[in-house]
Amino acid sequence: MRDIRERVLDILESIGRIEKYEPGGREEFERNELVQVWILHHLQILGEAVNALRPELEQGHPEVPWASIVGMRNILIHQYFEIDTDIVWSVVERDLPKLKVWFQAILDTLASG
Repeated sequence: MRDIRERVLDILESIGRIEKYEPGGREEFERNELVQVWILHHLQILGEAVNALRPELEQGHPEVPWASIVGMRNILIHQYFEIDTDIVWSVVERDLPKLKVWFQAILDTLASG
């Protein structure tokens, strides 16, 4: 079973892997099926890790939109025919940079605590 630190690292690794293909922009995301699947897969991993962390970290980190992240993961996994690529790309551009900062701060706290 993965501990808290490993799950936070999973989140940061997923964000880093998404960032690898983000520079291609929305056009590349829409045009290239492999890039789209790559990004969706890593959002699923991120959501799964957040879901596992939620009970232990949610109260101490109200800035993190825990329910929204888990909700997106559930849609990506269970309602894949209803995925809205506009929303997915918005998350990549707007939300991932904030999540990266928040989870890096959580990791730093774990390392110092």
